[in-house]
Amino acid sequence: MRLLLIFAGGLVFAGGLALATPAAAQTNYPWCSNFADGFGGTNCGFVSYEQCMATVRGSGGFCNKNDMYRPDSAGTASPRKPRKAASRKSS
Repeated sequence: MRLLLIFAGGLVFAGGLALATPAAAQTNYPWCSNFADGFGGTNCGFVSYEQCMATVRGSGGFCNKNDMYRPDSAGTASPRKPRKAASRKSS
């Protein structure tokens, strides 16, 4: 009986792990690749269209914009614009 309880507890624990939500520190990228490999794989981890296309070239896949991309959210990987150097006036 004790072995049955341990087994049932293990199943409940494993089920809880399977339903756990992903970590909050996920990255947010603007481009997704869709692979034509027969499995329907998608990877939304690309900063630029060119980077995405370099990955799918040769597999018959394609790239499209990530509908879930939010450029202002924390953890974005969007390219940063260089800051302008502060000009100092000589007096």
